[in-house]
Amino acid sequence: MIDIWRVIDAGPCRSSYNMALDEAIAMAVKKGNSPPTLRIYEWDIPSVSIGYFQRMSDIDVEYCKERGIPIVRRPTGGRAILHSHEITYSFSIKTEDGVFSKGLLDSYKKISKALGLALSKIGLTPELKLVRKTRYSSETFHQRNPLCFQSTSYGEITVNNRKVLGSAQKRWADGLLQQGSIPYIIDKGEIAKVFRLESPEIGEKIIGLKEILLHLNLEELKNAIRVSFEETFCIKLISSPLSQEEVSLAGELEIKKYLSPLWNFQR
Repeated sequence: MIDIWRVIDAGPCRSSYNMALDEAIAMAVKKGNSPPTLRIYEWDIPSVSIGYFQRMSDIDVEYCKERGIPIVRRPTGGRAILHSHEITYSFSIKTEDGVFSKGLLDSYKKISKALGLALSKIGLTPELKLVRKTRYSSETFHQRNPLCFQSTSYGEITVNNRKVLGSAQKRWADGLLQQGSIPYIIDKGEIAKVFRLESPEIGEKIIGLKEILLHLNLEELKNAIRVSFEETFCIKLISSPLSQEEVSLAGELEIKKYLSPLWNFQR
């Protein structure tokens, strides 16, 4: 009998709610109250998400305040992202047994294979990075860069050696939450100002999908992601609404956590 997972196409939401809802879904999935869930969403206005362990000093906070760019700290790790013209995904599943029970790197690899397949389906030739960097790697400099798309980590995807997808994961003993950004247009000038970087340096490492596929259809991309998860994990994804538990917890988390300066500016 084929396993049934859930897919939610949430559309654009505010930054604090996006993070709160991802965590609420992960908590419900982890407890077994919701099925494994792939959520696809966007951002209502340009917003910065910063990794759980990252220092706020990596961002020009005053510039973001002047421009009305919200800053939210993710529950997952990794480095900062300016979210704007992109498709974002989150994936939540239990890890006590089954296909995602073999640890962080193994789960990164499996999810990345599904995402790489999706990019192949829309006409790209993605390359999946499956070599771990060491502290002596020639790319160590980029590991210190505050911007997610300026470095390529294990399990991430490039096209022509330029990063097209960034992901980060939070793992518990009994579940995981992975979040990822797939930009289709990149505002290199705005990124440079938010992260105090040089625009030419940004262009060497990252690329938006519409720079490669001029006539990219976002619905086609979303569908490719759904189909690729089904094919990779031999499951069926069914669209279904949030539970009342998830809605209530997301509202509570947004107010108490993701709108709180104590959480967002803790480092």
